[in-house]
Amino acid sequence: MVNARALIALLSGTLFGAGLAVSGMADPARVRAFLDIAGRWDPTLAFVMAGALVPMAIAWSLANTRAAPLVDVEFHVPETRTIDARLLGGAALFGIGWGIAGLCPGPAIADLALRPAPAAVFVAAMLIGFALHRLLDRPRAHRPTTATA
Repeated sequence: MVNARALIALLSGTLFGAGLAVSGMADPARVRAFLDIAGRWDPTLAFVMAGALVPMAIAWSLANTRAAPLVDVEFHVPETRTIDARLLGGAALFGIGWGIAGLCPGPAIADLALRPAPAAVFVAAMLIGFALHRLLDRPRAHRPTTATA
């Protein structure tokens, strides 16, 4: 039997990837052109983002009327809304990487089908970054101190 959550995740990811491919947002050159506001700026990404806001606003509006999602027992929303140095630093790193590579995680995965070699380098680096984050961000175990006299 197919897990409903896994099926919805697969369908959502496939739709997202197809949307990236059709809109051209899996093309690093187009993303870099969007970020080049002082040169040959390409506003296409702004239209794609604006187009994504409408269905997302509808989804959040519907979510607010429900006690739980269709295939889970609760909504999983961030526990904090604090804007701190860690969040800002992560956002800056994301933006710098996005500007350099012209890719972020979603388009990079989609690009594995469109441009496998360059996307594989990005995805490998991304996975290494995920692993380093998991390794370095572990809560440190509390070690009891022993007093010797």
